Amino acid sequence: MATYPGKDIEREASCASCVACDQASLTAAEAAAAAWEGPAARIVAVEPESPADDAGFTPGCYLTTVDGEPLRDIIDWRWLAADDGICVGYIDLDGEAGEVELEREPGERWGFEFDGVLFDSVKLCRNACVFCFMRQLPDGVRPSLVLRDDDFRLSFLSGTFVTLTNLKPEDEARIIEQRISPLRVSLHASEPELRRRMIGKHAAHGLEALDRLLAAGIEAHAQIVLMPGVNDGDALRETLEWAWERPGINGVGIVPLGFTKHQTSLRESFTTPEAARGVIDVIAPFQQRARAERGTPWVFAADEFYVNAFGAATPAHIPPASDYGDYDMFEDGIGIVRSYVDEFEEVCENGLAARAAEALAARNLTARYIVGEAMQPFLDAMIANSPLAGRLVPLTVRNDYFGGNVNVTGLLTAQDIAPAIKAASEEEKNSTMVEQGADARCSDRASSADGIEGATRRGVNSPDAFDTSEDCLSESEYRASAPGGTRQLFLLPSVIFNDNGVTLDDMTVQDIENAAGASVSVVSCNPCDYLPEIIKLAQDEP
Repeated sequence: MATYPGKDIEREASCASCVACDQASLTAAEAAAAAWEGPAARIVAVEPESPADDAGFTPGCYLTTVDGEPLRDIIDWRWLAADDGICVGYIDLDGEAGEVELEREPGERWGFEFDGVLFDSVKLCRNACVFCFMRQLPDGVRPSLVLRDDDFRLSFLSGTFVTLTNLKPEDEARIIEQRISPLRVSLHASEPELRRRMIGKHAAHGLEALDRLLAAGIEAHAQIVLMPGVNDGDALRETLEWAWERPGINGVGIVPLGFTKHQTSLRESFTTPEAARGVIDVIAPFQQRARAERGTPWVFAADEFYVNAFGAATPAHIPPASDYGDYDMFEDGIGIVRSYVDEFEEVCENGLAARAAEALAARNLTARYIVGEAMQPFLDAMIANSPLAGRLVPLTVRNDYFGGNVNVTGLLTAQDIAPAIKAASEEEKNSTMVEQGADARCSDRASSADGIEGATRRGVNSPDAFDTSEDCLSESEYRASAPGGTRQLFLLPSVIFNDNGVTLDDMTVQDIENAAGASVSVVSCNPCDYLPEIIKLAQDEP
């Protein structure tokens, strides 16, 4: 599955936002690489006893060329370094440039690990898409979130979508020569004027480039961002017919318009059952024809359409797993629900769900799994009819940070998560104290303890957090009690964090714990993985 190249985007955004580089803080190699007239690939690791190791390369050195050709990205590296003998240009730790011959045995790795997949600048977007999500973000977000990339290399390497509007003739020639395929292309509409209104004046260039690439044998996956009353209905049918006539387009994914509260022009998407079902009905004939002629549905609606159309009954209406194949549109929100439902049924059938419920019950725990509002319509009902009923309880969090119709788990921020956890934790405490007959003074003390900075285990690890007089609960008594005799185990799905362990609003797990006054744990996103993690967490609880 593709992974977004956050390191390359973070680096590009950092460079774009700084006024000037502090040359004094650079190493000799970094300064030499910055002054180099061309791209330079920073080495972050060298495999022991590899050709790279034998040649004396160490982390912090740079590669600049292969057989005299510039090294622009990892694609160039794979292409130029395919032979078993190459000449590489380098910059060493002292900032000195040179060349060295490398040889390897057939099938042997060269032994280099590079810092990212792009060694030059990220190619930026030059469009003015009316639905652009990055233009709808609040002020003050980190620069990488608003850096609008439109880079065909990232499309191939990491599954991002590109419009092809910024392709130069040399880019097209390179794509064809190096067989950079398949690409993921933002299509949106095939009618020229409609596409121009949606993405800007360069729209025609992108379609023309796509046709030339397809004619040269390059394949593509297409995506359509669907806007009510704009490119849906007959316009959608026309676009799908256009794509069907081009066999090089392997499939089309349709995603609904997403918008935040930080804009004024967008107000609706396909949130009603009628609107969502209308889209499903439009694509149904194309899917039927594609299954008959190509053995695949070919066009796919994002999971949101099915959830909005069928609510709690979504598991019965979402297409079967066979429709999604290898789930290569997973990161576009296509197939996630099907995969989740199938895995949940699997863990119920193989006993894993029952074992997790038993592990939680043995420690008087309820697992509170953080989710966005998008999953609530069917997730609550699915869990309620499983062995995990009453033990795995989703904690649904509303996305106020972005607002609008943003409701998926992966776009939740700490600013919304922490208050939700704090409220659930305080509800647990208040209910416990009522059941125990605690007076108001105890409740006030417990609430105050909740906010003590550094208290991480549900706000009770500070030795001063509790008054242990006879009329109040002791720490041990509190930890062993909760509504129904249970305590809460707060779980954050890993999709909320980037590779550096921070949320979209730049907060860490520790930051969330401090703000919520409760301990949290990061777990996987799918039942087959997070249930064993829950069992381990439960067993580790006192």
